[in-house]
Amino acid sequence: MNNTLDLTKGKPTGLILRFFFPLLLTNTLQQLYSFADTAIVGKGLGDDSLAAVGNMSSLCFLIIGFSMGLSNGFSILIAQSFGEKDMNKLRRSLAASLRLSVIMTALLTFLSVMFLRNILTLLRTDPTIINESLEYGYILFGGLFATVGYNMSAGILRALGDSKTPLKAIVISSVMNIALNSLFIFVFHWGVRGAAAATIIAQLFSGGFCLYKISRIEYLRLSKEDFSNDNETNMILLKNGIPMAFMNSITAIGCMVVQYFVNGLGVAFTSAYSACSRYLNMAMQPAATAGAAMSSYTSQNYGARRFDRIREGLKVSLSIALVSYLILGSAMTFFPRMLAGFILNGEEQISYAAQFLPICGIMLFSVDMLFVIRNGVQGMGFPFIPMLSGIAEMVLRIGAIVLLTGSMGFRATAAAEVFAWVGALLINTAAFITIFAREKAKNSAKYSKGHKIKNVFDNSTAKAN
Repeated sequence: MNNTLDLTKGKPTGLILRFFFPLLLTNTLQQLYSFADTAIVGKGLGDDSLAAVGNMSSLCFLIIGFSMGLSNGFSILIAQSFGEKDMNKLRRSLAASLRLSVIMTALLTFLSVMFLRNILTLLRTDPTIINESLEYGYILFGGLFATVGYNMSAGILRALGDSKTPLKAIVISSVMNIALNSLFIFVFHWGVRGAAAATIIAQLFSGGFCLYKISRIEYLRLSKEDFSNDNETNMILLKNGIPMAFMNSITAIGCMVVQYFVNGLGVAFTSAYSACSRYLNMAMQPAATAGAAMSSYTSQNYGARRFDRIREGLKVSLSIALVSYLILGSAMTFFPRMLAGFILNGEEQISYAAQFLPICGIMLFSVDMLFVIRNGVQGMGFPFIPMLSGIAEMVLRIGAIVLLTGSMGFRATAAAEVFAWVGALLINTAAFITIFAREKAKNSAKYSKGHKIKNVFDNSTAKAN
């Protein structure tokens, strides 16, 4: 029995919360085992090894974020087809998504491994940590198929309203990842290579579990005809996937520029920035999850042309984001040194992290709202505006770090985040309001026209009788 959920029927609040909580647990576990990775590397191997791993974070966001954007974009069409109850279209979309994902992953793997050293050099990676960064990166990018396999299969399940299966998969992989991390680092003494290998092995198992569950869903069983080349479906998938992939990668480029400036300040700053990034990712998770729920919910209801339900879903998702801000933003604002001390060892690094966390904690509401509203725009099948907002994020992030580093020092990294969040939020809010009103009006006009035709036909039939 599968766990798919029709989000076009029933009370929006109950449906979204039913979808949200398993997905939140999934994302929280992902962040916790990422946090555990960081803590094990930092405490087990030292702050320099932590800097080497953290130095890869923006580059990982560039490559893995691109693949995740593709997967999320592909899942939009799958969710809309499910909302339309068009299972033939759904299967064709699924088959085309799998084929395109394999091609894009092979290309990304080749490029990331081939040019890794050059990119790290461009980022001004400190000579004392560049070899460890390379060791970590070669394994992580060499195993990109495992990462994409999980993200793609989990995205398909979420598009169908199933947030429970990805949770089960991540529980398995979290336990495996932490256990293997400890084994590879403390027993086998593999250093940062052990942390990367543990991640890839865990993702192989989680992706395999999700793919197995997909294969058990009767209406998703693919035939040879489903894999026949369908240019129209390919173009729709790429129309959704490429802008979302570029949005992630463009945002990552801005983060890489920030990393460039941080690396130029010294290894202590790189370590502090790595720890802050981990906490920031954790703090954003509930709102990011609400955004993912909004995406699946909006996609299905857009396919069903239920605009009244989309509006209600937006209210529920924004409420979740607000609660998240009040709790996690407060923790970052009032307890920065305590949080930094869980990961970092040196007093200098902790003091730098304590400068970053309160600034982002106070302004966390802007990125929390951004996740929800941007996913609403994407869920309606309009990924171009979010891509433009990604360009705005990059420009604002780079502009802030370039202009403010001299006067603000390490605090400029936090200011760069805030400027990027606020700019993207304004763009996506305007886009959502405009697109929603336009699409709702078009649907109402179409309904009215169809209703008039039906009435004319009915009246003609009555007169003939």
